[in-house]
Amino acid sequence: MTKHYTYTDAGVDREQRHESKKALKNLQGTYRFSRYGPVMHLPYSNIFPFSEDTYLDLTIEGVGTKVLLAQLAGKHDTIGVDAVAMAVNDVIRSGATPLAISDNIHAQASNPQLVKEWLEGITQGAKESECPIVSGEIGDVAEIIKGIAEGAGFDMIVAAIGQVTKHKIITGNGVQPGDPIIGLPSSGLHSNGITLARKILLKQWGGKYEPHDRPDTLDREIIYEMLKPTRIYVKPVLKAAEAVQIKAAVHITGDGYLKFNNITNFSPGIGFEFNNFKPQPIFNLIQKTALELGFTITDEEMFKTFNMGWGFAIIVDKTDKEKTINALEKADANPEQIGIVTNTQEIGISHENMRLFLK
Repeated sequence: MTKHYTYTDAGVDREQRHESKKALKNLQGTYRFSRYGPVMHLPYSNIFPFSEDTYLDLTIEGVGTKVLLAQLAGKHDTIGVDAVAMAVNDVIRSGATPLAISDNIHAQASNPQLVKEWLEGITQGAKESECPIVSGEIGDVAEIIKGIAEGAGFDMIVAAIGQVTKHKIITGNGVQPGDPIIGLPSSGLHSNGITLARKILLKQWGGKYEPHDRPDTLDREIIYEMLKPTRIYVKPVLKAAEAVQIKAAVHITGDGYLKFNNITNFSPGIGFEFNNFKPQPIFNLIQKTALELGFTITDEEMFKTFNMGWGFAIIVDKTDKEKTINALEKADANPEQIGIVTNTQEIGISHENMRLFLK
């Protein structure tokens, strides 16, 4: 009999993280220091006024244990793209245009070749975002950071700040049953659920494959499939925001499709029905390999942990559906309607012969 394997079993306790986030309320006492007016709370972030009509969105993000994949592969020139993507993709959820990026790398040692490769990735991400890198810092902290490769340990953080005018803020308000959910494809795993994926797929962490094995369903060695950079959605989402008023925007990262629950705090009484998925082969490989190792990763766990083929989603009024898709297509984003807003107050998933509700 197989044992159910979850993100918690892999080492990331979703319930504990949720409980820990309650401490964020302690930060609200600092909002009174906002110099130009009240901080605005949005489904996935807070923005603050910089003038009467302009708000700024400041976000900081990392790439988590994906840095271990870069170390295992000895390939460090793409991980910076992930770091930038995680930050700028979060900034655009509010409708903000990224203005500047800053990076922070804690390293086991400032190896010149590694630094060059790290910055190549960060620079590439900045180019794709059309956003300048205005500052950064690399600290040598060998007593804190240990790598799986000698002297190659590191952690990478990127902060991004963006600007949005008041009338273009994506508030999460006014989402109604019948509104379409339009998805933008991911490139694969992106930078979330890596801990679970590593421990099932790679022998280094108790999984099945050597890093340079190539399973039949993949078109490249498994380590390079897992290292594919997170897609950056700045250009297409901002193009769509020029064409229509976006009601809600979701960067489908940690917690997967549970993230859509945040919108219900701003548009009560709604639910979501998803019925269009095109997951890359890596996702099926995770489930299949888990079974071979004696574990079961349920479909529900997959949709609560991974992006399952869609990295970003926007919700617009049903009358703006075609205009939105046209704007996204002009930006070469390959958009598709992946679902619809309902009045069920549930998150429903239909894929192949499977039907489930996320809780």
